[in-house]
Amino acid sequence: MAEQQIGKISHYYNHLSVGIINLSAQLKVGDTIHIKGAHDDFTQPVESIQLEHENVEEAGAGEAAGIKVAQKVHEGDKVFKVTP
Repeated sequence: MAEQQIGKISHYYNHLSVGIINLSAQLKVGDTIHIKGAHDDFTQPVESIQLEHENVEEAGAGEAAGIKVAQKVHEGDKVFKVTP
């Protein structure tokens, strides 16, 4: 499995379990991501993406996308796209 860094976590909404990713590459619903930081290290599928509170199928470089995360994440955590 290969991994490519596609962004960093800029914020985490605890009450929603949503992480905001500042993207440097494209991310689509159905992609598998790996979130790694000082306190976090897990892999999960992307089940939904929101831009400006609207559900979208994909988001690109330069956008701040909100995704539901399986575990708590922290500002500065790196986000990688996992490819087989």
